[in-house]
Amino acid sequence: MRIIISGAYAIGTYLAKLLARNKEDITLIDENADRLAEIGSSYDLLTLEANPGSINTLKEAGVQDADLYIAVTKDEALNLNTCILAKALGAKKTVGEIKNSEYVEPESQEFLKKLGIDSVIFPEILAAQDINNGLKMSWVRQRWDVHDGALVLLGIKLRDSCKILNQPLKNISGPDDPYHIVAIKRGEQTIIPGGNDTLKTYDLAYFMTTKDYIPYIRKIVGKENYEDVKNVMFMGGGETAVKALNTLPEYMNAKVIENNKERCKKLNELVDDKIMIIHGDGRDVSLLQEEGVANTQAFVALTPNTETNILACLTAKKMGVRKTVAMVENIDYISMAESLDIGTIINKKVIAACHIYQMMLDADVMDVQFLMNANTDVVEFIPKEGSKVTKKPVKNLGLPYGATIGGLIRDREGMLVSGNTQIKAGDSVIVFCFNISLKKIEKFFI
Repeated sequence: MRIIISGAYAIGTYLAKLLARNKEDITLIDENADRLAEIGSSYDLLTLEANPGSINTLKEAGVQDADLYIAVTKDEALNLNTCILAKALGAKKTVGEIKNSEYVEPESQEFLKKLGIDSVIFPEILAAQDINNGLKMSWVRQRWDVHDGALVLLGIKLRDSCKILNQPLKNISGPDDPYHIVAIKRGEQTIIPGGNDTLKTYDLAYFMTTKDYIPYIRKIVGKENYEDVKNVMFMGGGETAVKALNTLPEYMNAKVIENNKERCKKLNELVDDKIMIIHGDGRDVSLLQEEGVANTQAFVALTPNTETNILACLTAKKMGVRKTVAMVENIDYISMAESLDIGTIINKKVIAACHIYQMMLDADVMDVQFLMNANTDVVEFIPKEGSKVTKKPVKNLGLPYGATIGGLIRDREGMLVSGNTQIKAGDSVIVFCFNISLKKIEKFFI
């Protein structure tokens, strides 16, 4: 697949690295030679030092033959304009990063498609959705609702109180049980489990279930004593925080600690009046005590500095806060944050990359999620009529090692999948993939 990326910033360089590893044909455009040199010397891709807003530049990059054009510069107008140009010059699909939430509205997206912009990404909104999903349950590290909860994926850190430790999964998660263990992160190891694998203390286990059985999952993992999140404290009042605060569930109360006085004034205009804005440093123990951290069930650190966010979350945990969320923009720090028992980890680059990655697949793909802690992709495929996945029961499909099917939605009803399940065309099928290209999996669905 031929892919052109404009903008060698955070999202662009992360995408270029990811796609280059998958042996895609990548050209990265940027006007800054230093940014291009940093990535071009380490990865198998072409770089072009030029203005991406130029028609000649796009032609030189081969946009007329591009399967996908991605505009992720820091200039929203440039992103939108170059997508329009790229489409007119022959690019099959285009996607642009935006900063204006108006463009996310369905009617705006229809209008943009007519102009030649197939999709837009707003990383801050996507990150806010992940934050709020993580806050809904204090005992869950990560939650993903498929089709409004027809199926639910829960990432849970297991402690000694878990009732299903040290037993073969075939004995505790069979065809008649209301959940499947679809992935396990154990130390640095990711496991796509089989029937003889067991759960251990401190595993991060991913459960696929339905909404009705969430209380049952909570009971068997020994998390019934965890308080639900009612009071949440944010550190950092940037764009992601604003988006999260403005979509926070109504039953939650929030305070924001921001160390920039001018930003505090602006926040009072941007968020609901019931949200308290506090000028100060979220790492200040005395300030946290004064603002009632002892009565807070969740602490969310969203400053631009990864180290600050991790340190603040550790401080909050020492003061009794059970649920912590940290923005970790440095990919190298993700495993460290996990080892320090930071709860939910947010990375806008990865979230945006997941959205873009689904546009590369030929199968009907409704959603792509990336479980950062487990380094695993979760993909929602829609199999086509006559596709390989519809011809045999799941146990006979011969899925490649590292892939497993966790569940499906048929006629709006969530179903867990066993070896005897027969998938039908039109089902929404949830596939977990570890250390395997999604291109190898999509062949089963087209």
